[in-house]
Amino acid sequence: MLLPSSGHFPEVHGHRGCRGLRPENTLPAFREALRLGVDAVELDVVVSADRQVVVSHEPWMSAAICRLPSGEPIVPAEAHQHNLYQMPYARIREYDCGLTRHPGFPEQQPTQAAKPLLREVVADLENLARQLGRGPVKYSVEIKSEPAHDGLFQPPPAQLLALVLAELQMLQIMPRTTLLCFDKRILQLARAAVPTLPLCLLIEDALPLAEHLAALGFTPAVVGPDFRLLTPTLAAELTGRQIRLVPWTVNEPTDLRTVLALNPWGITTDYPDRLLALR
Repeated sequence: MLLPSSGHFPEVHGHRGCRGLRPENTLPAFREALRLGVDAVELDVVVSADRQVVVSHEPWMSAAICRLPSGEPIVPAEAHQHNLYQMPYARIREYDCGLTRHPGFPEQQPTQAAKPLLREVVADLENLARQLGRGPVKYSVEIKSEPAHDGLFQPPPAQLLALVLAELQMLQIMPRTTLLCFDKRILQLARAAVPTLPLCLLIEDALPLAEHLAALGFTPAVVGPDFRLLTPTLAAELTGRQIRLVPWTVNEPTDLRTVLALNPWGITTDYPDRLLALR
């Protein structure tokens, strides 16, 4: 596997499109990311009651960014009651998740938007890439999965993975897709199902890399740690194991420069414009 050489500028991965600039995981965010010039669009997927692959970070309607079909805010304590896995997609589309600015992103430009289907996002971006005269975009697709959510907010792992893989196959983007997950069960099943599909193990704790890899049972193509866990030692260990490094979510210019010095394969950011300005 090729790893970046010194001086290589990393791939720019737009986190949830470009969450710092547009509402996360919505068509406006993905379109803006593509216009800015990202190499890859990062997005999250869950499953609806009618087994549609929906782009959403949570398997429920987040009270921080979504509104009821009536336009009223969602009561935070009731957010889990708006369970996407128990709603057909036609119902999911009635909620707005773009008009409420995320409190953590003051530059975000609110705009009316529903949670889109994965196929809707891909069709839109493939068309926009052609209009812009640019090469096809890459996709970093994170399957949202937690063991505690089995049967409640998501189908069993094998069924969840099968639905996503079938969609990727139908959309003919498998050669440009990396599959990301924190849940090692999903990655283990994916490796058995599609050995050629690049897989990314996401990490958000300080356990040693060797422990994570031992639990996973194989060496993934990519490791995506929370950038705050990133050290020169970890970067060197990944290079030594021929694993690509794509940390998340790096937003501040000082942090972007620090991470760039570690020569990652890619960087996932809510502000692709800030990273692209350093290219």
